[in-house]
Amino acid sequence: MFNFSKKTEVSTEVLIKFIWVSSFLAMIFSLPPLAVFLGIYFLTGELIIGAVIGFGLHFVILAFSGRISKVITKLVS
Repeated sequence: MFNFSKKTEVSTEVLIKFIWVSSFLAMIFSLPPLAVFLGIYFLTGELIIGAVIGFGLHFVILAFSGRISKVITKLVS
């Protein structure tokens, strides 16, 4: 049904670049919305408003993920 026997060789350099870019992307997608959420929550005490704004910021950043990934890949190369 599926032929998984085809193996390709991936260099160590490509794997390390992949790990760094993925790590930076994960931090960019999660840390700013989390900081906004916690900042709003601790400053105002409003859980729902902080969650909605943090959630929205997460998806705004996610909308630009292709461009962000290209920039990070150029910086790591």
